[in-house]
Amino acid sequence: MKKKSVVNIALVGNPNTGKTSLFNQLTGLKQKVGNYPGITVDKKLGTCKISEKLSAEIIDLPGTYSINPNTLDETIVLETLLNNDGDSFPDLVIVVAEVENLKRNLLLFSQIKDLQIPTILAINMEDQMDRKGIFIDVEKLKKELKSEVVLISARKNSGIEALKKEIENYTDWNTDPISNISDKIDPAFFKEIETTFSEFSVYKTWLLITQQRNCIFLSKELQNKINAFKTKNEIIKKYQHKETIYRYQKINEILKETYKVNRSEGSDLRAKLDSVLTHKIFGYIIFASILLLIFQSIFEWASLPMDLIDGLFAHLSELAKNNLPQGVFTNLIAEGVIPGIGGIVIFIPQIAILFLFISVLEETGYMSRVVFLMDKIMRKFGMSGKSVIPLISGTACAIPAIMASRNISDWKERLITILVIPFTTCSARLPVYAILISLIIPNQRVLGVFNLQGLTLMGLYLLGFAAAISSAVLLHNVLKIKSTSLFVIEMPNYKLPSLKNVFYEVIEKTKAFIFGAGKIILALSIVLWFLASNGSSAFKNANQFVTSQVESKELSEIALKKKIASYKLEHSYIGTMGKTIEPIIKPMGYDWKIGIALISSFAAREVFVGALATIYSVESEGEDVGTIKERMAAEVNTVTGEKRFNFATGMSLLLFYAFAMQCIGTLAIVKRETKSWKWPILQLTGMSGLAYIIAVIAYSILS
Repeated sequence: MKKKSVVNIALVGNPNTGKTSLFNQLTGLKQKVGNYPGITVDKKLGTCKISEKLSAEIIDLPGTYSINPNTLDETIVLETLLNNDGDSFPDLVIVVAEVENLKRNLLLFSQIKDLQIPTILAINMEDQMDRKGIFIDVEKLKKELKSEVVLISARKNSGIEALKKEIENYTDWNTDPISNISDKIDPAFFKEIETTFSEFSVYKTWLLITQQRNCIFLSKELQNKINAFKTKNEIIKKYQHKETIYRYQKINEILKETYKVNRSEGSDLRAKLDSVLTHKIFGYIIFASILLLIFQSIFEWASLPMDLIDGLFAHLSELAKNNLPQGVFTNLIAEGVIPGIGGIVIFIPQIAILFLFISVLEETGYMSRVVFLMDKIMRKFGMSGKSVIPLISGTACAIPAIMASRNISDWKERLITILVIPFTTCSARLPVYAILISLIIPNQRVLGVFNLQGLTLMGLYLLGFAAAISSAVLLHNVLKIKSTSLFVIEMPNYKLPSLKNVFYEVIEKTKAFIFGAGKIILALSIVLWFLASNGSSAFKNANQFVTSQVESKELSEIALKKKIASYKLEHSYIGTMGKTIEPIIKPMGYDWKIGIALISSFAAREVFVGALATIYSVESEGEDVGTIKERMAAEVNTVTGEKRFNFATGMSLLLFYAFAMQCIGTLAIVKRETKSWKWPILQLTGMSGLAYIIAVIAYSILS
């Protein structure tokens, strides 16, 4: 094998073995997120300097228990390892195993090793071996596995340099298969495979035959060749079963000589913690307490940096207006770009805090306990505990959450999960919730401990979850789809969270949110500014019309400028559009300005704040620029003379955003995952209609 200067490395392993920790150690911040070709599933890519002469492109593949896939995520692993012509095909594979579950991990390792791809076994969490009473004869294990074996602790950066040293010599690795399954199953059958498909190894051919439906990369010629190979399905299933049994027999033989566990030296702390955290009563109380802590912290910790950011962008707008040459470009910067971007950047502290807590819960192993705990409840509503992972992921963003539903093998459960995920409160709703709650809910304590604003935010999150559950029940009874599912979940060991992993996770997700939303907001802010800064003849003659009015002659210069700006905004293109839809939204308690922000936010919910910031900035011509919050608080209902964002209107908006389907990206993903426009259209009409009705009822009762 010719040695390259840059190699492709695939990180493979069971879920919860520490692949992500190892990926972070190897790549640091030299990472990016992309999509697998033709598949809307995130893949993590990174670069790493192995030695002076060797660099690596590393891909972190989804966790899988074998390369006989049951879910769409697992199919990605299979395709990556079988498609020699694919961009992601590895020059070598690092199989990450966990020291306490080595037997189960070695099933996957043995399959990959038999593909005769250069493979190394990295046994993670070696720092836990003494505490768990585990001993591994590494040299003997190398011999039995016909592979290089390295003990590492990815979290503590132990063994990483030894791993890199072994990788440097990957061309010298033994690529012989561990087991000869053909001799153990049906020698004549596998001899026929070898003769018919001489261009591939026997085991690769076996996988191509058994997994043909999952190998979309196969050429027509090869598909026809496989189809011509006379094989009955029942024989295949029988032989797959025999393969698994034989592999575990082989693994048991190997571990009997190389792997020892003295249970008396281990600790039963995990069992004790599980008995409390998954308790049928205390488990739910603890989970609710954690949620309360998260929402309290979002308001308590983020208030100061948010105020500073809000003030900074107000100052920047003022500086732009006062120091840049007067003209269209200055107006665009001061009234469009800066307020629009400020409308999303202000919420970075809250979003980062949310991602921080989610990352810590995942790192500690607690999130798997939540899934187990919630399975009992979810079963009653037509879903399983596996649905909890996408639903919890939905608190970050609905798009990756819907992609995460690929680990649900049952189609009915998966479809229901996809359809109800948008009800969960994503981070895009957080800016809207935060600004409205701060306007209508007093910043005061309940029982001297709890922040009322934090309790309100928690209530909205629980409302979203309740809506998702209720919808799941309805869909479960309505959808006539046969369902057969089993719930299996691995309980990982409890771990202290890795600060490095948490840091990378928070940075990556916050950056993805800011830049993803930022593009949309910047584009819409410019469009909104243009529509608000141009209009018909009434707009163009605003100065003449307003100054000619009798009541205007008694106004101060500042008041006159404000009246002219308001008149121009009302008669701008965007004002005309707003006035057109105002009769529809008036029963909800909204004026045309809120209506424009509402319609704009169908592109992405977080646009609502940025849109209002742009509209109010255009209207404030001649005034000192205030913060977004100040402008919204100062907005007055011209009919009643009361604050526009009073309690009734604020609650109506909060409830509308709690139920409405406002995300073009989510609709696109739902269409792609379900392969039909029927389901996203159902989501859009059903959720938006429900949101409208609830918002009207809420405003009618509270006003």
